This record gives sequence, structure tokens and C-alpha cells, in this order.
Amino acid sequence: MAIISPFQAWRYDPDRVPVQQAVTQPYDKISPAMQERYYQASPYNLVRIILGKRLPGDGDAENVYTRAAASFQNWRQTGVLRRDPEPSIYRYSQTFIVPGGAPGSPARAERRGFIGLGRIEEYSAGVVFRHEQTLAKPKADRLDLLRANRAHFGQIFMLYSGAGKVDALLDSSAAPDIEVADEYDVVHRVWKISDSSVVASVQEQMRDRKLIIADGHHRYETALTYRNERRAEAGAGLPAPYDSVMMTFVDMDRPGLVILPTHRVVFGLPSFSAAQFQAETRKFFNVEEVDAGIDAARATAILQQAGHAGTALLAVTAERAFLLHSPKAIGASLFGNLSLRQQALDVVQLHKCLLEGVLKISEEAIRNQENVSYCREAAEALVQVHSGKVQVAFLMNPVRMEQVRDIAFAGEVLPQKSTDFYPKLLTGLTIYALE
Repeated sequence: MAIISPFQAWRYDPDRVPVQQAVTQPYDKISPAMQERYYQASPYNLVRIILGKRLPGDGDAENVYTRAAASFQNWRQTGVLRRDPEPSIYRYSQTFIVPGGAPGSPARAERRGFIGLGRIEEYSAGVVFRHEQTLAKPKADRLDLLRANRAHFGQIFMLYSGAGKVDALLDSSAAPDIEVADEYDVVHRVWKISDSSVVASVQEQMRDRKLIIADGHHRYETALTYRNERRAEAGAGLPAPYDSVMMTFVDMDRPGLVILPTHRVVFGLPSFSAAQFQAETRKFFNVEEVDAGIDAARATAILQQAGHAGTALLAVTAERAFLLHSPKAIGASLFGNLSLRQQALDVVQLHKCLLEGVLKISEEAIRNQENVSYCREAAEALVQVHSGKVQVAFLMNPVRMEQVRDIAFAGEVLPQKSTDFYPKLLTGLTIYALE
């Protein structure tokens, strides 16, 4: 069962620092330019803790983690951060424009959820499910940060199926406690909810829910490792603060849950011919040539329409463009042990049939991004291919939420860069200190 708890969050005191100048995107979405901009925004910007600058003289005594811990301690002691007086959960709303929307798609959307503590569970317990693999290096970095600070600064983005019941419990016309617009013009609003009867009702509604990690796989597994470390030190006993991690829970049955596609661009192949690619691709798909001068809006519309019937991909070269659809059974031998659920994914068809089968890019090379890189915006992918920077761009529809759900609940994972949940959760709206 999913055990949800209220907590006394540490939050920025708006009289000391405007929240706008203090919060950040998730650590793994912060580019060097963004890091510098956050540093300039405020001496109390959270980037100094979650992704501080590494200095030439760093060693065991002083380093990015010790500086983070010193800042966190100082900000609490001096009142930059203040702890809420009573245990609460926090309703969280994000209002945004859907990027790259096809004609007819809603101009503006709202995603609702709530922030609370979720008990950390082993995947084998059948409560928390992942949908992607993790890498050792990011987990080692986050574990060092967690050991130094003993706090969680960002939320794990969790999905559950709740038919809107929790959202209804938390609905309110009151003014938000926090309102901030980020650099992508997403408006984030947070309401503190301390009414014990409301909190208890939410806990009861969530008790039988299964949770899927949308974003935050590395941080979740880091929290699990840290919990196990602390348990080994303390021995068996009562539940402790390290048994839980801060999460934002979003109902996957509600509107506003947006998954963006992540397009692929291919470069650096010793030889590439659009005509040869077209001929080889016919072994795996029905191929229709489309206008070579296609723009992003038209590409999105074509993909959306063709995708109603199943897999649809657009392959665009400098001078030609092809719509690939209706996969042929000949490709089945390329899928190895992948389940039929995974084989039905456009991204799996792309990787196995086209990148590996036609272009002969190995799975390892794809993983290491030796000949393949990723692009959120279709327009940017088209600019790269028409400028000659890359040899071919592959545009696709986003994976559907029900596909993510079914694969996660089956204990399987999607290929890397398969899902891009938008918008991201801001880091620093609430902070969970373990001690």
C-alpha cells in the first residue's frame, strides 16, 4: 500500500528572498548557462545546494557537497528558510502552454497534484514502479549530496490512478501560499493544507494506489540506498524520517498530464544516402514520400493523424522526407526478448528497425550518443537536418500515458529518452529535512 504522510516543510521566507529568485528547475535539467543565471539571481538560490560549482581546490575537507551543507545550515539558522509550524500536504498546480502543439490542441493547460511524503518501497513490493533504467554516476552524486545535507530539495514526480477524487478533496478558492512563474512561463502555485481531516481523507484515498515514477528515478533509488544505509546503522526500530521521500503525486486520470516526444537526429555516419535509406526502410514499414520542405507544425499534424492507426514516424533528410507507418512483420526478429507491449512503441520501432536495422548503429553507440542525439523541439531537429549539421532527423509522436502505465506495471522499462513529462516540477518550493 502507498503510505502518504504530511510534513513540516522548510520554505523560503518571502521577506528575505523572493521565491522567484530562489527556486530552480530539477538538477538534471540545469545547463551550465542556467546554473550561472541562478547563481546571479540570488546568493540564496537553491542551485548552490543542488548543483553547486566545483572548484579547482576541492578535496575531502571542502567540496561541492560540504559547501551545500554549510549553505543549508546557514539558511535555516538565519531564517532565509523557515519551517512550517504544523504537518501539512501541499496542493500544487502548474498552468502552462503545451509546447509544439498541433493545430486544435489546447493553448493552455493545468496539471494538478499535491506534495507530501511517500514511504520508500523496494520495487519488488509492488507499490512503486519505474519505467526507465538508471545510471550509476548520477546516483553516486545525489547520494553524496543527500549524505551531506540529510534533506530532499526536489520532489519525485509520482503518477497514480485516482479518478480525480484527491483533486476534488484539495480543491480550494483560497489564494495560493506560493505563486511563481519559471523561465518557461509555467505558473506554479502551492497551497499549504494543514486540516487534519482533509489530510486523513487524502491518505485514505491514496492507500491502495500504485505509484509510477514519472521523473526522479535516480533520486528515488538514491533515497532507497540512503534509507538502507541508515537502517543498517540504526537497526530495526520505529519508522524514521529517512523511510520517506518528498513526492508530488499527480492523478494520471486527470487532464493536464502532457508527455512530449523526444526526437532523434543522426550524424557522423560514414555514408548516408536518402535513396538507399528509403529502399532499406521499405523492408520494415510502408513508406510514403512527403513534402521535403515540411515545417514543424505540418510534421506534427501529419504524425498525429497517422498515429491514430498505430506507429508513425517521419524521416527527414536535407532534400527528402518520408512518412513511415504500418510496420511489417519482418522486423519482429530484431526485437529479441522485448514484449509485445514494448514492440508496439514507436520509439522501439525506431531504435530496432531503423537505427540498428537500417543504419547499423549499435545499441551501445546509441546509448553513448555516438551517432544519435536528442531534440525536444521538432523545429530544432528540422533546422539541424536542413543546415547539414545532421544527416537525418526522426520525428515521432509522444508515447501515450497508457503505454507508460502498462509497461511499468508489467515490470518492464522503456528505452532511454522515451518520455518527457512537461512541465517539470520546480525544486525548492518545499524542502524535506530529515533532521
